[in-house]
Amino acid sequence: MPNKRKIINDPVFGFLSIPNDLIFDVLQHPYVQRLSRIRQLGLSYLVYPGAMHSRFSHSLGAMHLMQEAITALRLKGVEITEEESTAAQIAILLHDIGHGPFSHVLEHTLVDGVTHEDISLLMMERINIDLSNVQRDDVSCTKESKPLDMAIAIFRNEYPKHFLHQLISSQLDVDRMDYLCRDSFFTGVQEGRVASERLLKMLDVRDDRLVVQVKGIYSVEKFLVARRLMYWQVYLHKTSVAAEQQLIKILSRAKQLAREGQGTKELFCSPALHYFLYNPISFDDFSVKSKALDQYALLDDTDVLSAIKVWISSGDRVLSVLSRSFIDRSLFRGELLDQPLTEAEKKELNAHYAALLGVTEDEASYLWSEHVSTSNTYSEKADSIDILYSDGTVRDIADASEILDLAALTRKPIKRYLFKLREVEN
Repeated sequence: MPNKRKIINDPVFGFLSIPNDLIFDVLQHPYVQRLSRIRQLGLSYLVYPGAMHSRFSHSLGAMHLMQEAITALRLKGVEITEEESTAAQIAILLHDIGHGPFSHVLEHTLVDGVTHEDISLLMMERINIDLSNVQRDDVSCTKESKPLDMAIAIFRNEYPKHFLHQLISSQLDVDRMDYLCRDSFFTGVQEGRVASERLLKMLDVRDDRLVVQVKGIYSVEKFLVARRLMYWQVYLHKTSVAAEQQLIKILSRAKQLAREGQGTKELFCSPALHYFLYNPISFDDFSVKSKALDQYALLDDTDVLSAIKVWISSGDRVLSVLSRSFIDRSLFRGELLDQPLTEAEKKELNAHYAALLGVTEDEASYLWSEHVSTSNTYSEKADSIDILYSDGTVRDIADASEILDLAALTRKPIKRYLFKLREVEN
């Protein structure tokens, strides 16, 4: 029997351990291995060249932090069984499994009305089916315990212990702790670093909810400030957003050409990308054993980039110009807008690019984009970050913090941009 108790060397947290055979088998599933071919930060490498890390490495890091969180809670007397521990680690390991290439780009172009959360759940259920008949000696994987069923219940917030779901999805979860630490490490943006080890050691549970001991309040404040800075410095960096908007336009144009069937020659693309370009795929097409899910699971960054490189030579002027400028990093140029574009301004843009490239005004609409970027640090509508005081009282961080107030935490700054193709020779 192969040794499944592996140790993985992670540049952010050091040595990570795979605690049992079931988690190893989950890691080996093709759906999970696919994440190693998808960049965690999408197109941010165009701004931060070091941001080449994968969603697979993020999932491993989040699983490690889940192990640390469970250990810390057990030391405080919180009851977490071995089956619950395994299930929680599987749930966080699979929390991002439904992401497509380049983050949310596919959700806006190739599929209609399907989110990565929807696909994540379907993939979890498929993995559960695929691994249900695998025989193991591991006591945590007995037929009676069904840890994958439990993992799905935790992920969907249907398991009785709500705090386990909070460790996966809340305003202070191990997902956010890992991506802030990992993304700041690989981008070199030091403002994003958080004290994840201290935060985890300060966790406790009261009334089935996660709380943070009051002596960890400064680490929580730093966490929230770091998250805000990382969003505007990295995740919503103007150049990264410009590249994403251009990629959306490229895929939208390719899908339009495929739908119209222009020309006798089909667009070059992998079979998986071809499936989504040439078929109108919606939520109704997805199920646990559907062709849509199988094809989606074959998509990664390589499919998209290799197609765009070939589309440079496309006979369609719009697709060719967009693809060339994207590959050469002559990306959309961004301008801040004080207010939304008027219909007259949109018509003027279309007329300008139509004349510049010798295309129709409808085709020219692919050469620019109006986009709004927004993010809030803290949501008062979601699970709050609760601070536990020595007398047993619990207060929301927005009330407990001396340097952060509710208005500042929940305010959603908005930046409206016009992204447009740089001038090209006709």
